[in-house]
Amino acid sequence: MNIIIDTHIFLWLNFEPKKISQEHLAHLEDMDNKIFISSISIAEIMIKKSIGNLEVDFDIFESIESMGLEVLDFDGKSALLLGSLPFFHRDPFDRMIIAQSLSAKYKIITVDKKFEHYACELI
Repeated sequence: MNIIIDTHIFLWLNFEPKKISQEHLAHLEDMDNKIFISSISIAEIMIKKSIGNLEVDFDIFESIESMGLEVLDFDGKSALLLGSLPFFHRDPFDRMIIAQSLSAKYKIITVDKKFEHYACELI
């Protein structure tokens, strides 16, 4: 199965893996699953770093590679879908990840309860 991890899951994998549930870890470790990090998550991390809201003292791409993740680029189809998403969630980064999930029909691993208001499939 194809799975997009939310930004906080990627950060937890790097710094606080004990925060990740056993169920989520099982999906992340299952070799039959293809795990993606959205290019939007990378943008979110870099923006938060640039404004001083997040300390990033590691090589993101080295981390992505060592975890065996693939980067999922944000495409035009996902961007168009943003126009029809209801505003249950106001965070633009999360809305773009939701749009990617819906557009590509990929599942999402997140603990953000606001994602439940959308038709995306959560794990």
